[in-house]
Amino acid sequence: MNDNRERIQQLRIDYAQHTLLEKDAPASPVVFFNHWFTEALNADVNEPNAMVLSTVNAEHKPSARVVLLRNFSDDGFVFYTNYNSRKGAEISENPFAALTFFWPELERQVRIEGKLEMQSAAESDEYFNSRPEGSKLGAWASPQSQVIESRETLDELIEHMTNMFAGKTPERPEWWGGYILKPERIEFWQGRPSRLHDRLQYAYENGTWVMKRLAP
Repeated sequence: MNDNRERIQQLRIDYAQHTLLEKDAPASPVVFFNHWFTEALNADVNEPNAMVLSTVNAEHKPSARVVLLRNFSDDGFVFYTNYNSRKGAEISENPFAALTFFWPELERQVRIEGKLEMQSAAESDEYFNSRPEGSKLGAWASPQSQVIESRETLDELIEHMTNMFAGKTPERPEWWGGYILKPERIEFWQGRPSRLHDRLQYAYENGTWVMKRLAP
């Protein structure tokens, strides 16, 4: 453990790929996000749509996990999950949440804060129907976030659902669907030398986006 502590303290990466200046930032943070996301795709970033979803329960205790962005627009940022999972329970207790993207290949981070709302059943159905067969069966089989006895238990649940839906197309279970995070604050972070990073924050104020620079 002591060796790792010393190695951790010695880890140093000096970011110097890009700069982030106000004159280059679009008025819309969603347009800005689309630009950076496209660059992440073109840079072959590993799973550029992976994002940390942070939630807080009714006792004000936070938890975080990686989920996948499945759509975004001016309306917000969309992901899908089991409504009965831990994240689903926390969202029902406190709908305010945060998303964090980190693209180390580009030395960039994006932080998004806002309020979560359930997507409509029709929107969730449309996405569920586009999923691979195995993913559909997994949504039915997994009691997400609940304690299970073993891996064999999960395998048995998958086998049961495979047999139950044999010759049929699984429909979306009522406990599974989408959330959309309506952004209220979006921050773009560009790594710079000597930890003097560029940070531009957009805050939604009185019906418009206001951009300000933050100290690193």
